[in-house]
Amino acid sequence: MPATEASREQGLTPPSRNILEVEGLHTRFELEDGVVHAVSGVDLTIGHGEVLAVVGESGCGKSVMARSVLRLVDRPGRITAGEIRVMTADGTADMVTADPATVREVRGKRVAMVFQEPMSSMSPMHTLGNQIGEAIRLHEPVTKAEARTRAVELLGRVGIPAPERRVDEYPFQMSGGMLQRVMIAMALSCGPQLLIADEPTTALDVTTQAQILDLLRTLQRETGMSVMLITHDLGVAAQMADRVAVMYLGTVVEEGRVEDVFRAPRHPYTKALLRSVPKLGSGSRERLRPVRGMVPHSYRRPPGCPFHPRCDEFMAGRCDVTVPRPVPDPGRAGAVSCLLYEETTP
Repeated sequence: MPATEASREQGLTPPSRNILEVEGLHTRFELEDGVVHAVSGVDLTIGHGEVLAVVGESGCGKSVMARSVLRLVDRPGRITAGEIRVMTADGTADMVTADPATVREVRGKRVAMVFQEPMSSMSPMHTLGNQIGEAIRLHEPVTKAEARTRAVELLGRVGIPAPERRVDEYPFQMSGGMLQRVMIAMALSCGPQLLIADEPTTALDVTTQAQILDLLRTLQRETGMSVMLITHDLGVAAQMADRVAVMYLGTVVEEGRVEDVFRAPRHPYTKALLRSVPKLGSGSRERLRPVRGMVPHSYRRPPGCPFHPRCDEFMAGRCDVTVPRPVPDPGRAGAVSCLLYEETTP
């Protein structure tokens, strides 16, 4: 039987040129006080060897979207619509409908994740080598001794000094920066094709942040893996990424190449974010220009365009009524969801 026919029987589709394709993703939390629409119709793709930065203010759904890719959304959260297509050994599986065996094959092996808080993501009762080795043995037929040897190699690769000794230490014996390196080593233990880094430099000092970002950049170039980098730091996105997706209130409002989006932003929210970044050489008396207003409460999502209560280009009777759809821009290889551009399209 041809491989494509066998894949269809297993609920898979032929391989895609993208390692990840998210289409129409909706994730919500049904709570006693109401329903939180954390992710509302996200569309994005990541190609092989590509770095995609997902940026936006806190509370815009970046982390929930990333966790949805690996079906790590805890109850009462659940994916209610959309497709999440991830490349596997047999084709491309939809993580929304995939069986548990396929999900286990994807997690850690095909797609790995580095979480925001390494101390809360690792067991304080088990050594570093034990936890890294468990991830390796879950996906590969190796012995405990072989997994431990691999763990030592990985710790050395991510810059942990004396890895032969550190492999038998516990997470509470490590600093925040070193523990984040351990998390990266664990994520890379099975050679994933896609690494999701969710705010990997949160709570780290500036020097350690630079070291972690340099490590991620070096590993990405050496292995050729794709990276989804979630960050609220636009400088990090400009430094690390090939493309950027700007999220606001659970939706992608603008997407495209980093140089296009940052040099000539189109969506009013992207413009406001870039204006709020302090600039070198500006006068000491020049005031910062933060984004006007606040992100709406999760239970009170505004009608129409979600950004219209804070938008400087608000059009009464349109923005507060009509939900904008993504408008592609072939010249920039991207798209923007704003009514300012819909009227210019046929």
